[in-house]
Amino acid sequence: MECRLKIINTIESQGLDTLANGNYIRVFSKPLLLYLYRPCMPENSYFAHYIPLLLQVVVAIALATIMVTLSHLLGKHKWTRAKNTAYECGIAPTGDAQQRFSVKFYLVGMLFILFDVEAVFLYPWAVIARELKMFGFWEMLIYIGLVMVGFFYIWKKGILEWNAEKGGS
Repeated sequence: MECRLKIINTIESQGLDTLANGNYIRVFSKPLLLYLYRPCMPENSYFAHYIPLLLQVVVAIALATIMVTLSHLLGKHKWTRAKNTAYECGIAPTGDAQQRFSVKFYLVGMLFILFDVEAVFLYPWAVIARELKMFGFWEMLIYIGLVMVGFFYIWKKGILEWNAEKGGS
């Protein structure tokens, strides 16, 4: 009991129970806090910082399990022809669902992901651009130049032109 009171006094005296410190202690009640910080756990335990994350994961899994179980138990299980048809945004489906797509569709999708990921690399550079000075500027200029060479290559190959018969397929 003495150790538990020491923990509470330490928390309150250091102002760790305030929301501004980003601490989870204020969210929970003190009895739960006493349970989480057992006497066998050191005061500055590394794993104690992951308790909120663990609780969030447990609550998320429990809620998902409860929702799926309740919908299975309470829902109606009658299969009809209307339920088995494909839903096409309120429009009656036409044609075969197994039709072939042009390779350009997949190429444009992969290129979008590729250039999107390359654009994401610009954000960390923008944050520390002043610290990198001219070295960072020239490195990013080379990077953007390589990205632009790739972009002009796929443009020249005609991959981005949907209406043309000739292209990158």
